[in-house]
Amino acid sequence: MKDIKFKNVRFDPDLTPFHKLAAKMADAFGYKSELATDKQLAQILRLRVAQKNECAYCIILHAHIAREIGIPYAKTDNISSWWNSLLFTEKEKAALAYCDVLTIGKHQNFQKYHDAMVEYFSEREIAEIAAIIINMNVWTRLKLAQGQIPHFEQ
Repeated sequence: MKDIKFKNVRFDPDLTPFHKLAAKMADAFGYKSELATDKQLAQILRLRVAQKNECAYCIILHAHIAREIGIPYAKTDNISSWWNSLLFTEKEKAALAYCDVLTIGKHQNFQKYHDAMVEYFSEREIAEIAAIIINMNVWTRLKLAQGQIPHFEQ
């Protein structure tokens, strides 16, 4: 990530208090926070939200962090086709399916995805996972709106 820089091409996110609110959410549910949810699973979910929302800034950042915290490259590189992979556990697949449906907003039979989560996670963990996904959706949309784009340092 040393050679990649980011710049805003649309607006400064600090023009409104929204950026500060999003930062508080990141403190509560971001990768530096203390959560009951497994750190690697939380990071996989953040990266998946970034991919689903096609946020270049977030994809680069969260892929880098995923590798930094020990998630294997093969797994990080295969998140976009998690359902067609043996690299992910059934528990991770339940969380990724929940992530996808919560991110893309197709809520037909949402209960089915929640029920799959109950097999692997406590109520608190499900609530945290939902908050991680929602927080990440806020950030990806903010970065997309402000035009946070990557470029190589020259």
